[in-house]
Amino acid sequence: MTLSSSQTRYLRSLAHDLSPVVLLGNKGATEAVVKELNQALDIHELVKVKLSGGDKDERQVQIDTLTGGTQSEKIHQIGHVVVLFRRNADEPKIALPR
Repeated sequence: MTLSSSQTRYLRSLAHDLSPVVLLGNKGATEAVVKELNQALDIHELVKVKLSGGDKDERQVQIDTLTGGTQSEKIHQIGHVVVLFRRNADEPKIALPR
């Protein structure tokens, strides 16, 4: 699902007040973290993730692993925090603008 720019802005505004639900440790984006993130996306649809330390390239690899493993989209990233979104097909919780 590709999002329009207005939908992305709307999701960014919703994510502003969220606290990180998933925190990555020293091992980074492992299979267990991807499984946990899948569950969080099923419940919330919009999730904030705090990435582990490292340089920009290392964080990008973590983001690619998380988005690829969960079929989610990156909405926004500031430093070590990234916001991911995946629509719950059965019970959508967030009404996106057209």
